[in-house]
Amino acid sequence: MDKLKTTTYCNSMVNQLKHVVMKHPRDSFISQDHLNEQWKTYNYIEEPNYQEALNEYEEVRAILEKHVDRIDYLPVHNQTGIDSIYAHDPVKFTRDGAIILKSGKERRQPEAEAYKEFLQQQQIPIIGELTGDAVADGGDIVWLDERTLAVGHGYRTNDEAIRQLREMTADMVNEFIVVPLPHDQGEEACLHLMSIISMVDHDLAVVYSPLMPVFFRQRLLARGIELIEVPAQEYETLGCNVLALAPRICLIVDGNDATKQKLEDVGATVYAYKGQEISYKGTGGPTCLTCPVVRSN
Repeated sequence: MDKLKTTTYCNSMVNQLKHVVMKHPRDSFISQDHLNEQWKTYNYIEEPNYQEALNEYEEVRAILEKHVDRIDYLPVHNQTGIDSIYAHDPVKFTRDGAIILKSGKERRQPEAEAYKEFLQQQQIPIIGELTGDAVADGGDIVWLDERTLAVGHGYRTNDEAIRQLREMTADMVNEFIVVPLPHDQGEEACLHLMSIISMVDHDLAVVYSPLMPVFFRQRLLARGIELIEVPAQEYETLGCNVLALAPRICLIVDGNDATKQKLEDVGATVYAYKGQEISYKGTGGPTCLTCPVVRSN
C-alpha cells in the first residue's frame, strides 16, 4: 500500500502509458451465441465474429505489451454486456485515482459497479463517484494537459455529471472546459468528445472538425495545438480514434490510410491493427478499448 500512496495516476492523454486496464473479448463477447443474442440490443453495426475478435485483440495486446509495463484485465461479470470490452467508459482517472462514472447508455450502467469492485480488489484508490441523476462516459472526458480538463456535454454526459466532475476535480484543474456536442446521428448512436478529438502529443491532436464547436477548435489552436484533420470517410471508420502510447507513438484502426500518413508526416510512429470486429462494428476504437491508469509524469 505504501507504493500506491505515492503513485501519480493518469491526468494526461499522451504521456508514456505505464499501466492500463482492458477487458478481453472472451470475457465480454463470451461466445458467438452470446454475440448473436446481444449485438442488436447494444446497437452494433453488425454482429461481430467471435473468433476474429479474439485474433484482432491479440494483435492489439501484442502492440501494447511492447510499450506498457502493466496490463490488467477486467474479469467476466454476469451483470455486464458486450460493450464492456470498451473499458475506457465506466471510470476516468485523475492524478489521485479513479472517478467512478455512470454511463449515459443505460444498458452499460452496471459496468460501473463491476469496475469499482475490481479497483477495490486491486487497491487502486477511488476519489469519487457520480451520484443521483448524473450520467457520464469516460469517452466524454479529455485531459488537454495535466491541469486542463475538457468534458463533452451530450447524450452520454449531462449537466449534473459535469457539475459533480467539476467539483471533484477542482483542486487539480485550472481550466475546466465544457464542450457542447451535436445531435449528429441521434441519441442511440455513440458520439463522445473523444469521437472528434484524440490527443497524440502535448501540441498535436487528431480531430474531426465538422462536428467540433467553433470555440473549442479555436481554443485548441490558441493553445498551440496542431490539428490533423480526419477525412469524412475515415471518421466513419474510426480514424479520429487514436490512442497515444507515448507522445507521437500511437495506435489506430487499420484502413485509415490518410490519417495514418498525416500522422507520419509530422513524425509520429503509427501502429495499425485490424479492428473490424472489436472496433468498427461496436464503434469503439483503441482509446475505447483501453483505460489508462498510470502515465509517466
